Amino acid sequence: MRVALFVTCVNDTLYPRTGRAVVALLSRLGVQVDFPLQQTCCGQAHYNTGYRHLTEPFARGYAEAFADYDYVVSPSGSCAAMIRDNYPRLGQRARAEGRGEDLARAVAEAVPKTYELTEFLVDVLGVTDVGAYFPHTVTYHPTCHGLRMLGLGDRPRRLLEAVDGLELVDLPGAEECCGFGGTFAVKNDAVSAAMGADKVRNAESTGAEVLCAADNSCLMHIGGVLSRKSSPTRPVHIAEILASTRESPLTLPAAGAGGPVPVTTGPEGAPR
Repeated sequence: MRVALFVTCVNDTLYPRTGRAVVALLSRLGVQVDFPLQQTCCGQAHYNTGYRHLTEPFARGYAEAFADYDYVVSPSGSCAAMIRDNYPRLGQRARAEGRGEDLARAVAEAVPKTYELTEFLVDVLGVTDVGAYFPHTVTYHPTCHGLRMLGLGDRPRRLLEAVDGLELVDLPGAEECCGFGGTFAVKNDAVSAAMGADKVRNAESTGAEVLCAADNSCLMHIGGVLSRKSSPTRPVHIAEILASTRESPLTLPAAGAGGPVPVTTGPEGAPR
């Protein structure tokens, strides 16, 4: 089984330690993970802003970068959803316009092997207990792309429930959007901020130490609200929780720090 990590540009640029956590986690489960250096952006921002033709090179590049792999795993529900839901549309449109038969074929090969991290763990590896240790109270926010486009369902919760020491508490209004939405947060900043405030208020009402999600883009938005409030609730990517062990526990930042938690790595690449 040849497995590659698609780290995504948000993680690569701002939260690279989330990618390292994925590698540490999968390596612990006996999976060798490669990182093709030619990978780049999935093109979601271009596609969502209406630049459909300009997104096609990103789709071709993705298909080429991961052509030799059986599975592609990403710690981002939004980027995985972009590939799985929108790449086929790009291929179909290009084919219909008589200029993209090669793109349609490339997309047809790339899409089925692309998995969001929790999907890969539960559906492909068949595990929910990954041997993690995280002695904190956690509430889980199901991000929109993971919830509505990928249909992740209860996979993330099942993984969190199996973590040793973790207490999972329900988030009121869990299925409501946090307000980020990429360019939505830029074009509709007041609405976005209000939605973020609602999400944070609900998270704080649980008394949880940690707000967990499967997308650092949403955690960045929520973390900004938490930081401005100097809230005791910390945003943490699910990969970082699942990578945490008794031997290499994840250390939470000071309250009010905001933003997803960075994972430092030791000589063996294990998160600390």
